[in-house]
Order: sequence, then structure tokens, then C-alpha cells
Amino acid sequence: MSWLTLLIAPILALTVASLANWTWSIWKNYAAARTIGIPIRIIPFSPFNPFWTFLDRPVASLLRRLPIIGPNNNITRFNWRGWDMEDRWQCHREMGDAFVLVTPQYNMVQLNDPEAIHSVFKRGAEFPRPVWVNDVLGVFGPNISCAEGQSWKAQRRVATRCFNEANNEIVWSEGLNLSGDMLKYWSSKTSGVKSGADDIRTFALNVLARAGFGKSFKFVGHEEEDVAHESGSMSYRTSLALVLENLILILALGPKTLSFLARYWLPAKLKLVNEAVVSFQSHMTTMYEEQKQEIAAGQKSTDNNLMTLLVRASQEVASEQQAEALTESEIYGNMFTFNFAGHDTTAHSSTFSLYFLAANPEVQEWIGEEIQQVLGDRAPHDIDYRADFPRFKRCLAVLYETLRLYTIVPAIKWTGDRPTTLDVGDQTINLPPKTILLPNYPSMHTDPRYWGSDSLEWQPSRWIKQTASDSGSDSATKLGAEEMDMKQRGLFLGWSEGTRDCPGKKFSQVEFVALMVGLFRHHRVDPVVDKDAGETIEAARQRVRDLIRDDSGWVLLLQMLHPERAPLAWRKI
Repeated sequence: MSWLTLLIAPILALTVASLANWTWSIWKNYAAARTIGIPIRIIPFSPFNPFWTFLDRPVASLLRRLPIIGPNNNITRFNWRGWDMEDRWQCHREMGDAFVLVTPQYNMVQLNDPEAIHSVFKRGAEFPRPVWVNDVLGVFGPNISCAEGQSWKAQRRVATRCFNEANNEIVWSEGLNLSGDMLKYWSSKTSGVKSGADDIRTFALNVLARAGFGKSFKFVGHEEEDVAHESGSMSYRTSLALVLENLILILALGPKTLSFLARYWLPAKLKLVNEAVVSFQSHMTTMYEEQKQEIAAGQKSTDNNLMTLLVRASQEVASEQQAEALTESEIYGNMFTFNFAGHDTTAHSSTFSLYFLAANPEVQEWIGEEIQQVLGDRAPHDIDYRADFPRFKRCLAVLYETLRLYTIVPAIKWTGDRPTTLDVGDQTINLPPKTILLPNYPSMHTDPRYWGSDSLEWQPSRWIKQTASDSGSDSATKLGAEEMDMKQRGLFLGWSEGTRDCPGKKFSQVEFVALMVGLFRHHRVDPVVDKDAGETIEAARQRVRDLIRDDSGWVLLLQMLHPERAPLAWRKI
């Protein structure tokens, strides 16, 4: 037997075994899918396969260009991250409000029925969240994202006490101050700002630093920021920024593997990321110990940052429930989750909103009218969060409308180990164990049946309704009669729903509205016009709309991929 045969034989055997396992898995899941009673589409790779997630978009793009396959093949249509953003409601128009994607790993039911989706979230025991999806978020310790059962209940009780109005006041004040500083920086760039998305990440990071850990930092523009530091003395903010910027690498490797590689490998970036992880953990430990010592000494901190509230609430809940407080590891795990969830989601949704506003000057005027009406001649430090925040309905509508079209974090449910049933329209479908249920956000949030013929248009005014007749009334009266139109339950899921909805929902809303108030009180934003190409301002705005539509996709979350391709310019009015 030749050496070539010895080399090829095991590879061939492994290939045949893998193909046989794939065939069996597909057949088994297809047989289970047939019992559900809804249309079926088979896709060869599971979206939970980490290897496939690195290849899905380029492979699907390549296959689309092959005449023998084309864009309507199941692989090129349904088997890549972001297919639903491109397809919107077309798949449900063809197959109904529920259909199932069969994969080698799980069957995934796509839902486009608000009542069915509301039922899924309401029946939490029958449709739990598959926490294994978020296991990677446990890199700094167990947390609310990957906990279940009694552990989740204990952590949820603590989390809901942390995200309170006292903390929201910090978010509001810090958001106003930082947005004002960011606006000054942007306004100084006469040729336009290319780093708008990066600067918003800095804004969100600084808000988190203050509201999360009680540490304030001045805003520094991305193009001027210097992250240099002496070895071993990396600041909390720098370490957190590097952790968030390199989160995919950290989640994929884990801190221990990263530390090992950084010790024996040469890449400077790897060593820098590892140093950031070590420094971030050290800062969390220091702040945690400080809070424990204050509580033990009977001191009560007057600063309502999340770390203080988390330690305090953990001990209070434990005393009330006669149970153990959160462990040190759970404290660290939840603080990391608060930072990750509170930073990237807000940063991405704010970036989408900023570029939508640049492309729609009439909406800038619409929210500017509200901001001026609420604030009058008051300075930012005179704005009262508790009295004034509820009055910024139009600003909040901008966030709702952006999340309607570009939902940053979709929810996922499954049937767990037990079969169950679900009513979808006038049909009752049977759901086998370990069946994934996916509310199809891009479809449900844009289906013309619910949102009208302009469902794909970004129009924040659709979220505002008048509570009284505005006939013959002035602008101030009209604004006072406006309320948020919260739509049918199950129709909009920007922050998920049910018992496992986002505990930081109000936190994100307060931060966003503070950003809008700080930016659009006296200023407006436009895309930079390409004068060399003879571009008009309207053509530039259309270019921004096209960029949002065609150049957005999934990295770790849904985001604009290259916002720097559309520089923005600010002007005072």
C-alpha cells in the first residue's frame, strides 16, 4: 500500500462518514418537519454551525452568479445570515405565515403572525429561550443571558432593580453632556465627518462608563483619540473599548486560550487584546471589592451606577428571598453582559438613525420642533429628566422606526425537550421537541398588511397619534396632544417581549433621546456632496439611503458595514 493511499484513505473515510451523518440528520429532521403541517424548505447548513458562518455570505454570493443555481435556490435564498433582511415578507407571501427550514442540526420555524408570536412569548415555560445560543457570552462569568431556571430568576430580579430611574437619570445627564461635546467636535470638521459611527461608539462607551461604573470621561473624536498606554496601566475605559472592539475574537477563543496564545505567539494585536481582557477583569474586581467594603461598613453610596446597584441589589434580594447572593463570578458576568448589550445595540441603532436623519431633512425639522418646544430657552443642565423625558415622543419614535426596519438583536425560542402546539391563524401546528421558533422580524416589521403600502419607508411619524382634535390648533397644542402608538402586541419586537425581554430597554431609550436632544436642538446634518461628480444634495441623500439598504449586514449584531463611505457635515440653524 503506497503512502498516497495511506494518506487518502482516512480522509475519504471521514468524508463518507460525514456525508452519511449529514444525510441521516437531514432525513430525520425532514421527517419531523413533515409532522408540523406547514411548507418545508431544506437548507444544507445550519446557521448555528460556526464554520458555515464564516463562509455563508461569500459562498451564497458566488453561487448566485452561477446560471445553474441562481438567486432562488434554497442555499442562495435562505442559507446565509441576512437573507431575511433582503427577502422581507416575500417568503411568507409565498408560503404563508409559518414555514420551516430543515437543517442538519435543527428545524427552524419562521413566524410572521403577531398573535402566534405573542403567544410564544407569553407561554415562556413551553417556549423557553435556547440559552446555549448565548453560552459564548459567559466568558467573564455566568450571567442573565445564558442562565435558566432558578439561577435566571435570581439574576433577573437583581437586574430589574439595577435598571431603575435613578440610573436612568445618570444616563440622561451624561448623554446630554457627551452629545454636546460630540457635536462641537463634529461641527469643527468643515470638510465632513467620516468617523460618525466610530464617534457614536465612543459616545455609547462613555455613557456606559459613567452609568455602569461611575467613571466619567470627556468625549474625544475617533480621529484624534490616542489609545497609547504604558504596559500594565491600561485604563478602565481603554480596556473596555478594546474588549468591545475585539469581542468576536474574545468570544471565539475565550480568555484562557487568548492568554495562552498571547504568551507564546508574537502578534502584537493579540497581546494587546489579552492585556485588555486582564485589565478589564482587574478593574471589575477592584470596583466590586470597593462596593463590598462600603456595604460591610454600613455605607450607602449615593452614586447609582450599575456596579453599585448590582452588588447592593444582589444582597438585598438574597436577604428578602433567604437565598444566596450572586457569586463574584455572576457579578462579573452580568456587568460584562450589561456593557456588551448596552453598548453595541445602542451604538448600531443610533448609527442607523443618524444616517436615516441625514437622508431625511424633514424628519430633522420634525424632531427639532419638538425639542425646541420642550426645552425653550433652558440650558442643558436645567433639563429635568423625570419631567421632560416623557415629552420627547417624536425623538423616541425615530428609534422605534429605526428598530422596526433594522432590528439589532432578534429573539429566538424553541420547544425544548417537549412537543407542543401553536395556533397560527386558523391552523394549529404540531411542534416536535427541539424545534427552533424564529419570529421573522424583517417580514413582520414590514408586512404591508400591518404597516401599509409604505412599509419599507422610514417614517417615524407612523408611531405618533393625536389624542385630541388638532383642528385650528397651534403647533404647541398639537405636540401636547401627541402620544406614542404602540401597535398590536406581537407586531413590534424591538426589545423582545415576555419574561425574558430586555431589562435595559428604558436605559437605551433614555440614552438615545438624550443623543437626539443634544444633536438636533440647534443643528442639522447633511451628507457631504460629491461636487467633483456633479452630485446634488438630493442625490447625496439617496446615496445614503442606498448605503443603508445595500451595505448593512450581520457581524456579531446587525449594523451598517461601511458608514464611512458617506461622510456627514453638520450646520447650525
